[in-house]
Amino acid sequence: MKSYKVLVLTVLIVALFSLTACNTSTVEEEASETIIYASETGDIEVPANPERIVVLNSFVSGAVMHFDDDIVGIDAWSNGNERYQPYLEGAEEVSEENIEKILELDPDLIVAASTTNNLDKFSEIAPTVTYTYAKVDYLTQILEIGKLLNKEEEANEWIDSFKGKASEAGGRIKDELGEDITITVAESFEKQLYVFGDNWGRGTEILYQEMGLAMPEKVKEMALEAGYHAISPEVLSDYFCDYLVVSHPSPQPHLHP
Repeated sequence: MKSYKVLVLTVLIVALFSLTACNTSTVEEEASETIIYASETGDIEVPANPERIVVLNSFVSGAVMHFDDDIVGIDAWSNGNERYQPYLEGAEEVSEENIEKILELDPDLIVAASTTNNLDKFSEIAPTVTYTYAKVDYLTQILEIGKLLNKEEEANEWIDSFKGKASEAGGRIKDELGEDITITVAESFEKQLYVFGDNWGRGTEILYQEMGLAMPEKVKEMALEAGYHAISPEVLSDYFCDYLVVSHPSPQPHLHP
């Protein structure tokens, strides 16, 4: 009889430990539903797998789309890019002034710029992470989005692949056109012509930084530090060189990176 009681007691203890283990596992699983992201404004708790993202920052929107297709709200600039449309099915166009509309979208993550208005109000709706343009280089920025969306390994793999392909493409161009060819990137905006440095979008990061192609000395002098420079038709010859890349403005143009 004692043996029977001991056996029953042993079974109960094992069962108790099993339930405790299950509860611990459940707690750990629930805890893993969020991660701590080291943002530029400090650590912030964000979903480990966000399912309703609002993006109010056009210069990182493409990276968000690449790593996560759960976008329910998008800024007008990004929404006007026809190449983004396949990734924005069902997403609504919103702005930093659309607080009520964004609230209705019930986001679990908001990605904004450091200059976005109403950040305090957005933070009350969902974890809100901001980025400052050009605070880090463009590949580091892509890595940061990967970290935010809990896909750091995927981001690193993409960056390595991209750098390899871009370097190879730059080598082929130099082999065919010459090691010393120079390229100018320009865009017309509101009847004014601009040339660009190596970190203001329009493909400049790829052409100059990754492909290793050269910009004319005059462009380097006037646009490299500022990012862009306005020129008049009378001095075109000072800025143009072997090849010219003309940027096509967005349907909602402004001098935005």
